[in-house]
Amino acid sequence: MIRIAVIYGGQSTEHSISCISAGAIMAHLPAEEYEVYPVGITRDGTWVEGTFDPVAGEALPEVSSGRALRVSTSPATRGQFTDAATGEVTATVDVIFPVLHGKYGEDGTIQGLFELSGIPYVGPGVLASACGMDKEFTKKVVAAEGIPVADGILLRSGERTDLTAEERDRLGLPVFVKPCNGGSSIGVSKVDDWAELPAAIELAFANDTKVLVEGALVGDEVEVGVLEYPDGRIAASVAAKLNGTDDSAEGFYGFETKYLEDHVTATIPAPYDAAATGLLQRMAVTAFRALNCKSLARVDFFVTDRGPVLNEVNTMPGFTPISMYPQVWQASGLAYPELLDVLVRTALARTAR
Repeated sequence: MIRIAVIYGGQSTEHSISCISAGAIMAHLPAEEYEVYPVGITRDGTWVEGTFDPVAGEALPEVSSGRALRVSTSPATRGQFTDAATGEVTATVDVIFPVLHGKYGEDGTIQGLFELSGIPYVGPGVLASACGMDKEFTKKVVAAEGIPVADGILLRSGERTDLTAEERDRLGLPVFVKPCNGGSSIGVSKVDDWAELPAAIELAFANDTKVLVEGALVGDEVEVGVLEYPDGRIAASVAAKLNGTDDSAEGFYGFETKYLEDHVTATIPAPYDAAATGLLQRMAVTAFRALNCKSLARVDFFVTDRGPVLNEVNTMPGFTPISMYPQVWQASGLAYPELLDVLVRTALARTAR
């Protein structure tokens, strides 16, 4: 029996999405092989004993209360959770699945915490998580490997908060304004008129100190899953083509479109020939390796008339059974419970190697 802590919630704007993903994971880990210990993190950063159903019927669930916990950072007691008030050991686990999206969960910070104690964990390590979360460095690293990225301008709080006339002419309209660090399209705006730009930049800066303004890419939105197996082999899934992303009230694949509406469908596998699909898969693996990823990632592209252009790399994508990462692996022949099992066993094998 493998003892596994599933950690969810967290301090980021993607708190609720994390709860939904974790609920699905706990419900689908094979019960005959796994003993699950649920751990929630409140929005203020308090670790608490969680529940096996963190959603409990809520559309946007929250971690609000529970017995406060501490996790060991010592290799001598790795995997140990204790009651924060009494010091009583509440659980000792073999591996951790941090189902955390965004700041303090997907950005290398919690991965560093686990590295201190040597506890195996699912997902990429510190460097890959930090680079994957920061769109500035994702673009720089993958571009160095020859992968095309969108043209964009980086703005920094306190330094510059607007585009020059020349930059506006270069990017053209529409543009997308997004926080450098973040996910689920929170704080992202599509700007069709330059008069809308200041408000879009202000919204993005409310979520991060760095903002990217990118020229729009015309083409299919496509997502590819990358997975590391216990023997170290790295594979790419079939591609998924998103349909209807422009038909929502947001006009793009934003937060409400992703989670609260029902406009977007996916064609899986994407309707491309073997050569086009193979190119996407090779580019996804190249990006995975360039960022020094381990375990998993979802790599998102726009397929333009000039070929694929990388949009972003998600090092802990959404994990409900209908999320794109599990769906592309289902279509590749790996069912959701089997996918979870591969991820956990890869984490254990990676630590043993």
